[in-house]
Amino acid sequence: MRLTDYSRGGGCACKIPPGELETLIGELPASVGPEQVALLVGSEHGDDAAVVQLDGQDTAWVSTVDFFTPVVDDARTWGQIAAANAFSDVYAMGGRPVLGLNLLCWPRDELSMDVAAEVLAGGLDVANEARVFLAGGHSIDDAEPKYGIAVCGTVLPDELITNSSGQAGLPLTLTKPIGTGVLNNRHKRTGEVFPQAITTMTQLNEKAATLAVSAGIRCGTDITGFGLLGHVYKLARASGLTAIIDAKAVPFLDEAQDSARRGFVSGGTRRNLDWVTPNTDFASSIDEIDRLLLADAQTSGGLLVAGELPGYPVIGELVVRRDATVVVL
Repeated sequence: MRLTDYSRGGGCACKIPPGELETLIGELPASVGPEQVALLVGSEHGDDAAVVQLDGQDTAWVSTVDFFTPVVDDARTWGQIAAANAFSDVYAMGGRPVLGLNLLCWPRDELSMDVAAEVLAGGLDVANEARVFLAGGHSIDDAEPKYGIAVCGTVLPDELITNSSGQAGLPLTLTKPIGTGVLNNRHKRTGEVFPQAITTMTQLNEKAATLAVSAGIRCGTDITGFGLLGHVYKLARASGLTAIIDAKAVPFLDEAQDSARRGFVSGGTRRNLDWVTPNTDFASSIDEIDRLLLADAQTSGGLLVAGELPGYPVIGELVVRRDATVVVL
């Protein structure tokens, strides 16, 4: 069997649907922490990580966790993708990852532990590239393989990037092409390999984050399981604005559009589109395939920031709030 055969879904497309997740989290009481710690970013706006600051310290701590089922059949590549994806949440907040702890769920009676070792080695490859300590973690015997990393990092509070800091008139820049969802689903169903998708998923968002912080950008997120439309919607809603997206300006991976037309669309992508549609105004020229691609559940996607970054495409802008939270032209 191929590694992806052990997974019901794949990558960030396995996330609980965003509407269900928001209802679940919204029913929880407020969290209470120690008096000497300030919670700078919690779960109110669905940001990519939590941020706390200790009394008397200039630097704040960023904490996040991310893990998922196999998106590719090569074990080491899966580990690399999962690590890059986990570190991305810290970069998306304007921070720098420092320490990671492995999370491994493994069907030890079905899959060799040698394969698990390759997955962990892939995570270490990317941790070393990012200059992040990878030390220990936790493992369990599970019917479905899963891998990821719990990550701690640092950020200066005045350089913090959040969902809710957008301002009308700012352009929206995307730092990676989209389409990994349909390509991963096609790979799972056919065994075809898409090198461009693997390259983008294993690429760290470190460079883009450094540029964003240096440019004074303070609003942004990364594009993962809720798709471009889902993450744009969360950002615009948190900022009290409307996001205008120019569909023609959005870059796609090779063969992503063809894959969508051939039906390689995940259930997670369809749930994303169902979630954002009531709050999105689509131009008549945006057909069903376009909508599905814009909602495509990404794994280890790029950053979406409110501002311009040299070398990356501007795909829209933030404007004063309208009836719809997102407008796609």
